[in-house]
Amino acid sequence: MHQFHSPLIMPRRTRVVSTLCAAFLLAACGGGGGSSDTSSSGGGSGGGSGSGGNTTWTPGVYSDPDTFAARCTAPRGGNDPSTGRPYPDRAGTRLDENNWLRSWTHDLYLWYREVEDRNPALFETAEYFDLLKTNATTASGRPKDNFHGSLDTAAYQRLSNDGVSIGYGVIWTLPAASPPRDIRVALVEPGSPAASTTVALERGLRVIEIDGVDAVNDGGESTPDLLNAALYPETEGETHTFVFADPETDERRTVTLTAESVTYQPVPSTQVINTPTGPVGYLLFTDHIATAERALFDAVSTLDSAEVKDLVLDLRYNGGGFLDIASELAYMVAGADRTRGRAFESQRFNDKHTVRNPVTGDVLRPLPFRSTTAGFSVPSGRALPTLELPRVFVLTGSETCSASESIMNALAGIGVEVIQIGSTTCGKPYGFYPEDNCGTTYFSIQFQGVNDAGFGDYADGFSPVEGAAATGAQLPGCAVNDDFLEPLGVPTEDRLAAALAYRETNRCPDAAPAPLAFARARSTSDSILRTPAWRQLRIATPPTESNDGS
Repeated sequence: MHQFHSPLIMPRRTRVVSTLCAAFLLAACGGGGGSSDTSSSGGGSGGGSGSGGNTTWTPGVYSDPDTFAARCTAPRGGNDPSTGRPYPDRAGTRLDENNWLRSWTHDLYLWYREVEDRNPALFETAEYFDLLKTNATTASGRPKDNFHGSLDTAAYQRLSNDGVSIGYGVIWTLPAASPPRDIRVALVEPGSPAASTTVALERGLRVIEIDGVDAVNDGGESTPDLLNAALYPETEGETHTFVFADPETDERRTVTLTAESVTYQPVPSTQVINTPTGPVGYLLFTDHIATAERALFDAVSTLDSAEVKDLVLDLRYNGGGFLDIASELAYMVAGADRTRGRAFESQRFNDKHTVRNPVTGDVLRPLPFRSTTAGFSVPSGRALPTLELPRVFVLTGSETCSASESIMNALAGIGVEVIQIGSTTCGKPYGFYPEDNCGTTYFSIQFQGVNDAGFGDYADGFSPVEGAAATGAQLPGCAVNDDFLEPLGVPTEDRLAAALAYRETNRCPDAAPAPLAFARARSTSDSILRTPAWRQLRIATPPTESNDGS
């Protein structure tokens, strides 16, 4: 199973893959099955027995996806650890897996009418899935669907449930994408290999060389693959040698990084900042994973006890995840009175599914602001703490995506003032229910999310009004470059400082030019190179008895 990497270091060859988000192009999307057998069931001109439907492909005619589901080139044995039940897999062929993808896409994909119907017998499964998407663009010319992809199911379950993945514990950022490149350390996970006393990486360090390759100037065709392989290792124990430069002194040091299973902390920092007009809460939130429920519960409880007057919510490196987590956090910010009877988000599926949710079978109804825990990492049904705030300052970047944008959109939709400090978000008002087939979990856009006011048109992202780009939905606030010279959460860090200043003056601070030596350290082109790419998802979960918002 291939991992997702960034598009920002691009080789000079035709791009043949699509990924989960705008910040990830240079990758081979995972897919089930590697068999070249095309002799089995055909392209879905009707039902049938044996290994699937009929033996010929009929363009425009589709069988029920269940006809081909769980017919695998490599069936899994044993029990699914997430359910305790045996895997449904049985022997099948690559064509069965492709036919399932074809029928499933035609049934549930939001833009199914824009997908070219290609013969499934002609492609490997990973390649075929990459093609089952629209090629249309947004108003700004960006691909409308930049979020299509897949992950190995076991890896996805470890990531989404436990926050564990292979790596060093570094989030990388790339202010300059092409030679001369500028690859930087954006965030170091506490307790990770990168944070160890022998390595001690810090935010802002610039990558000069990797495994003897010039990471700044080398323009070779194979260089992007070499750099990405080192930035995003796939196996435990894998080692790579980096040369880093200090952002202030340019002093060089060589570090060998060894990949491990890293457990990510979704809320690395919660602080109370004392100001002349009262305490302000700062909350750094990086992942909408299951363990975030407990971390957010505790963080907001701390801020509530401190009676903060305002909140700065730092989402600049938060690509998304579980929508229920986003709903919980939005409720904790706004409180009961502002959210009662209001929709956090409504899901709009394709025109085949206007009455019932095609995944759960339930009648479509708005998703409420969750006032109780969903049971991800806190027992379900527990009342959530609230800050009862009429406004929130959100620090954003191009990695602020999906479920993170849902928080912003949902709060704005009920009249909470969302003040955006930073750069334009990724632009993903879409979501899906992850679907496993034959050991691969597929992510294919199934619905658009709209807020209580009926707004969901931000495919080109949210931008702060002052300094905003010509495209994208606008929110009050200030365009502020990312600052790699200060740690996150320090009141003098540019984006946090701008939020605190705006709070006092209701205006954006004057832009102070960075010293020439550090000019590349601050950039609005702050696309993040990070894996796993599933974090730029808006993941819906089937309803349970406890998630009715009561």
